[in-house]
Amino acid sequence: MIQQPSVILATASYDHTIRFWEAKSGRCYRTIQYPDSQVNKLEITPDKRFLAAAGNPHIRLFDVNTNSPQPVMSYESHSNNVMAVGFQCDGNWMYSGSEDGTVKIWDLRAPGCQREYESRAAVNSVVLHPNQTELISGDQNGNIRVWDLTANSCSCELVS
Repeated sequence: MIQQPSVILATASYDHTIRFWEAKSGRCYRTIQYPDSQVNKLEITPDKRFLAAAGNPHIRLFDVNTNSPQPVMSYESHSNNVMAVGFQCDGNWMYSGSEDGTVKIWDLRAPGCQREYESRAAVNSVVLHPNQTELISGDQNGNIRVWDLTANSCSCELVS
C-alpha cells in the first residue's frame, strides 16, 4: 500500500495515460500507462478505493491504493468506445454507455455484464438518478432515455 496525499485528482487523456495528482502541490505522483486505447472517462468508486477507466472498447478498474499498473478487473462486453461510466451509491455495481449503442450494468462482485439496454444510437452520457433505480442516457442523435431498473425497460424517451 502506498501513502496517499489527503486530496488527489486523477486525469486521463488521449495520450494513453492515467495520472494521479496531489491537489495541494500540483505534483503528479503516479502515472499508469493505458496502452490499449485513449481514456474517454474516469470515475472513482464511492469508497474511493478503485478508479474505473473507460476506453475502447473496455473498462479497466484500478486500485487507487497500490502502485500496481495492472487493473484489478477488466470489463470487456462493449464493442466500441465506452464514453460513460459510473457507480451505484453503495459501489456494488457499475454502469456504462458506449458508442456501440448500449447501456450496460456490471455487478462488481461477479464477472460479466449483468444487464444490457439497447439505444438506437451511440451513447455519449449516462447518469444514475439519485433514487438509484433509474439510469438516464443521452445519445449522439440528441435523444434522452430513462431506463427503469426495476421494470428492466425504457420508461421514458425524449426524442429530438
